[in-house]
Amino acid sequence: MNRVEVTAEAVVNPTEDPAKVEKALRAILKEGSIERLDLGRQSFLLRVKANGLESLAPLKGLLKQDRIRDAARSILFSGIAGKTIRFHLNKQVAYVDHVSFSQSSGESPLGPISIEISCDDPESVIDWVAPRSR
Repeated sequence: MNRVEVTAEAVVNPTEDPAKVEKALRAILKEGSIERLDLGRQSFLLRVKANGLESLAPLKGLLKQDRIRDAARSILFSGIAGKTIRFHLNKQVAYVDHVSFSQSSGESPLGPISIEISCDDPESVIDWVAPRSR
């Protein structure tokens, strides 16, 4: 497997504790640099960027722990566009070290965590992150 670049980001709303949003992001992607981008109106975006398949190890562990690898596989495969995988996770659920996939907007009142994985072989990344359970 070659190149794997992961970006996870979430909007921090004025009513949210930035440390809690960062904890939710780190539950999915432990390694990587974090940046803060001002969005105005007292909101900002926290973005974590990491490289390498191992940076997805926390997500892989949560999918196994929550026993949702098979469901996750279908969601991840539906998120493939070229050499990119895009999906969204519930921010509040990630904060308590679990995984719940969500839509890009509307489903989570505080907004989702948006994840983009750029890689040379999306299918093999999904096979590693969410191997078939049987």
